[in-house]
Amino acid sequence: MRILILGLDGAGKTTILYKLQVGEVVTTIPTIGFNVEQVTYKNLKFQVWDLGGQT
Repeated sequence: MRILILGLDGAGKTTILYKLQVGEVVTTIPTIGFNVEQVTYKNLKFQVWDLGGQT
């Protein structure tokens, strides 16, 4: 399964991604371009594409 996260810059897209991945809120910097991460959440495995807000 693939999920695309997009929205305004500074909205918290990357923060949500890493909250799902590591289970806690981590400090992030603005995303330039995009991030692609593999996430396992409640026995579901999926690929998350996180697009920077200014992309």
